[in-house]
Amino acid sequence: MANTLASHSDSPWSVFLIFLRLGLTSFGGPIAHLGYFRAEFVTRRRWLSERSYADLVALCQFLPGPASSQVGIALGLSRAGYGGAAAAWAGFTLPSAIALIVFAMGLSHYGNAIFPGVLHGLKVVAVAVVAQAVWGMARNLCRGVARITLMLMAACAALLEPSTWGQVGVIAIAGVAGLLLFKPLPGTEHDALPIAISRRAGALWLGLFGVLLAGLPILADWLHSPLLALVDAFYRTGSLVFGGGHVVLPLLQAEVVPPQWVSNDVFLAGYGATQAVPGPLFTFAAFLGASMNHAPTGWLGGVVGLLAIFAPSFLLVMAALPFWATLRRSPRIQAALAGVNAAVVGLLLAALYQPVWTSAIFSVADFALALLALAALTVGRLPPWLVVAGCGAVGGLLG
Repeated sequence: MANTLASHSDSPWSVFLIFLRLGLTSFGGPIAHLGYFRAEFVTRRRWLSERSYADLVALCQFLPGPASSQVGIALGLSRAGYGGAAAAWAGFTLPSAIALIVFAMGLSHYGNAIFPGVLHGLKVVAVAVVAQAVWGMARNLCRGVARITLMLMAACAALLEPSTWGQVGVIAIAGVAGLLLFKPLPGTEHDALPIAISRRAGALWLGLFGVLLAGLPILADWLHSPLLALVDAFYRTGSLVFGGGHVVLPLLQAEVVPPQWVSNDVFLAGYGATQAVPGPLFTFAAFLGASMNHAPTGWLGGVVGLLAIFAPSFLLVMAALPFWATLRRSPRIQAALAGVNAAVVGLLLAALYQPVWTSAIFSVADFALALLALAALTVGRLPPWLVVAGCGAVGGLLG
């Protein structure tokens, strides 16, 4: 029987605490984050089924912004409304954002706080987390020759064309293939996410997203306000980046380095520090906001940059979910989703090799540590945070 959502809602505070633990332990980038989320909310807490989780991931892959953070926002929204969405985002985001703001305000004594060996151990554990996610999702979503073939073709396409638009194209083509190849039974069910947002409200959120995207640059230029210029730069970046993760870095560099808001050396130092903290890579905006050469800077600049780059994610998730819940009950949409879900697993498989494996496994010791971490997660059923801590400690000792 498919996992079902609990009949009761959680309080925003309980949602915050759950995501805070993930925000403190989720190393490895957006693909690994989706693996942590799957382990926590599909396997452990049974908030939603494997298929519903894959549907939600597919939706967030289509939206601009950080997919893992958007999945978290949607899960928080489904459990505790708007307060839950804010709580999920805050819990997952604030640990890394606070660390990066502190780093920005004290580069001279913060840079050596974590040994390189520890960081390498955290990269290795990401291999195990993603491998577990790929295997678990493939068993549930890629049954049959057609789905397995689609998964493998998607993986190959993603490796040959690793750009963000290439990934979006793979998902779109897989949706068309699913529509043509798969014929789900009329009784196919999807667990309903209890999203208490009407279509009218969704349309209003979408309208607000568009107004801000078009209006902020005009307003910033008219008022000559450094604060609005900062908000516009980060909001526009968060609105136009598909795929999230490392894709945001060149766009942010183009926004803050040429106008000399932040020097290129400081930008690169912040990029390095962002790899050392858990949570979403978009929290790099907090570092940049705190590093500005003009007001706002410090804590205020960090908070403004952080809120501005994530604001599009909130607006787009709340705009899309009311329509998504209805669309995915359609037999034709279900057929398309069957193809999309297989492609999502293929994209995860490709990411397991590049960049997760290629950036972490350099020796026999690395491979052995990854295998031990995978065994601890799958056979020992240890909680991911404990495996992360253990691999970090082993990496520190080996380093």
